[in-house]
Amino acid sequence: MDPRTRDRLGITVVVLAILVGAGVIITRVALDGGSLIGQQDGSAMQAAAEEVGGGGLPGGATAPPPGPDSPALREGPTDEDLAIFEEKMTFAREQRLDTLPIGEIIARLGETFVGTPYEPGTLDPPGPERLVINLRALDCVTFVENVLAMARLIRARDYDFDSYVAELERIRYRDGVLDGYPSRLHYFSEWISNAQEKGLVQDITRELGGVQDTERIDFMSTHADAYPQLADPDNLAAIRAVEERLNERPRYYIPEDRIAAVAPQIRNGDIIAATSTVSGLDIAHTGIAIWVDGKLHLMHAPLVGRWVEISELPLAERILDISGQDGIMVARPQ
Repeated sequence: MDPRTRDRLGITVVVLAILVGAGVIITRVALDGGSLIGQQDGSAMQAAAEEVGGGGLPGGATAPPPGPDSPALREGPTDEDLAIFEEKMTFAREQRLDTLPIGEIIARLGETFVGTPYEPGTLDPPGPERLVINLRALDCVTFVENVLAMARLIRARDYDFDSYVAELERIRYRDGVLDGYPSRLHYFSEWISNAQEKGLVQDITRELGGVQDTERIDFMSTHADAYPQLADPDNLAAIRAVEERLNERPRYYIPEDRIAAVAPQIRNGDIIAATSTVSGLDIAHTGIAIWVDGKLHLMHAPLVGRWVEISELPLAERILDISGQDGIMVARPQ
């Protein structure tokens, strides 16, 4: 199968699992590259899933109840997580990754995750919000977060697991503080802006010729049934307040027809966020920029293929081929 056909199949195939529980039929929609979403009336969510195409929805995934062997049910860090972390740190020391620029560290380290299984919903186990450590299986956001956290440690020549845990929490939560479900950076455009405020990345989208994105952000509050945590009125009110703040500040994106022109200015290890055409949704998918044979590709954790991979199509072609994505944001690690 040629790459273009493969990507189209991965983008347009919608997997529906009809779960019957307590007399309620719940439709779950699987998306390429991101999350599983669901609600009692699946029609609206299915339409959004079919439109967004290649990626994740904010808030982490609300997935079907995982099976007994699912990574989502095994609270991390497990012995396997610790072993994976040590393996990555050993690789970094042996390859002297600490001598490279941060973007090159991210690209080299990210490549070691190629083949890692894709798993949605790992950030949303039952119970109160807590930092989830899972290196055994990743989605498009946790792939980016974990690679960034490890790369920053490697650059600092700090190979301690506790330091990694602290860095991951700093990256994942608003201002680095875990304070309940609303403190997680659910909308990836805010993930980028908050990471910039924390000195972790620089949003270079506007510098690359980005134009202002005027679409409102309100997907989570307008699809609250898809997020069990939003059954709590306090959580829902807090998410609405986040959305209002995001709508008051400008954000920029590079339209899909301009990506090829700006590609030469994008470096290995830059964080790529594909913007969404779905109403209320800022970002559809995330990944890491990587140059292969003189062409810019995306290293990411997509649902299609079920593991971390480097896109077969170059980034510009991939975005043009996905009807649910219309551009990108670019964040450069610092």
